[in-house]
Amino acid sequence: MTDFIKIGDVLSGKYSGKEVQLRGWVHRHRATKENVFFILRDSTGLLQCVVKSGKPFFKTADALGVESSVAISGKVKEDARAPGGYELDVENLTVVGESKNFPISKDYSEEFLLDVRHLWVRSWKMSNIWKIRSTIFNAIHEFFRKEGYYYVQAPFFVKTSESGLEMFEVDYFGKEKVRLSQTAQFYLEALLPGLEKVYSLGPSFRAEKSKTARHLTEYWHCEAEAAWMDLDGLAKLCENFISYLAQAVVQNNKKELQELGRDYRKLEEIVPPFPRITYREALKLLEKDGMVVSFGKDLRTPEEKQITTHFTKPVIVTHYPKAVMAFYKPRDPKDPEVARCLDVLAPEVGFEIIGGSERDLNIEEMRKAIIEQGDNPKNYEWYFDLRRYGAVPHAGFGLGVDRIVMWFTGVPSVKDAIPFPRTVERTEP
Repeated sequence: MTDFIKIGDVLSGKYSGKEVQLRGWVHRHRATKENVFFILRDSTGLLQCVVKSGKPFFKTADALGVESSVAISGKVKEDARAPGGYELDVENLTVVGESKNFPISKDYSEEFLLDVRHLWVRSWKMSNIWKIRSTIFNAIHEFFRKEGYYYVQAPFFVKTSESGLEMFEVDYFGKEKVRLSQTAQFYLEALLPGLEKVYSLGPSFRAEKSKTARHLTEYWHCEAEAAWMDLDGLAKLCENFISYLAQAVVQNNKKELQELGRDYRKLEEIVPPFPRITYREALKLLEKDGMVVSFGKDLRTPEEKQITTHFTKPVIVTHYPKAVMAFYKPRDPKDPEVARCLDVLAPEVGFEIIGGSERDLNIEEMRKAIIEQGDNPKNYEWYFDLRRYGAVPHAGFGLGVDRIVMWFTGVPSVKDAIPFPRTVERTEP
């Protein structure tokens, strides 16, 4: 034998009774006088392995530390008591990389696991999350390509923003201050006259001093813009997009969802159409639940969570007050107090996963709003050019990918939905 196979192949049953070679890491380890038992882990599964006392490498097996990397060979046999229903009688064992006193034991705190994140990311629980995350990223590209969108990229060093007060400043070669981008939106809009339908996928940065379970200072952001699209078309795009991601995870990751304790049937139910309510209707719904919110205030996490308790699917909330919206969200001509915008609130987690709107074509309206938010309209002259030269109605949205990973996997914090989270209090490892 010269070829190594994967544990997943063993667990499929096609190697029962056969000699195989495997490589991986020691996931669990225990020993008696007669046998050493250890669980071998690779990216595809977990397999119980047994080394009997008569083997010349028994002492080596007995001394194996958790997370030691090994290469082994032996015969596969069925065993209903073993995880996955199969066990390996080890005939040869080579230690590839030693691991002594691995620092993560059964007793740990959340903060400690963040301190040793570089080691915790390899855990079986985390690996299941990363597999689901990978499916979501792949499905994002699949969806937009099927819908005829072009994949584009935007710079990270910028002067424009949604809200200049929530951005990280960077000293740019001592010549000027620039900001780390919190959105690719403006650059996507610039590409519309040439491509009409575009999307981007990359990190964004927000200097919000929030310590909630749903906030990161560096997060992965999927954004899309489409020419000739109105608010109704945008809502349909959002619901089709979220549904596509959910069904992709169900199709590809049932095993991982089940091992995380997540009921995949709830994701199966995420299909269009989604319920839609206006901001005004949301206020009435909250008032019936004993939560009085005056018109003009944005909805906070408690309100968003309460709204989602009325629905089993994501709910699309439209027409928020213009006064609390970003400068590029246009007033509704039929109701000037509100903007032609939407948020998509996810059930179970109870918070926003998508924010979007039609885009304002009125330069003076936007200039006034920029001044009110404390920014300098001169930084946006290039953005105004997009309105001066051949502007068309268009709309777009942004989705926080880490939040949707959190929702789909059922983990309690967005910090568990990204391999190396960056927060107000954490910039390493």
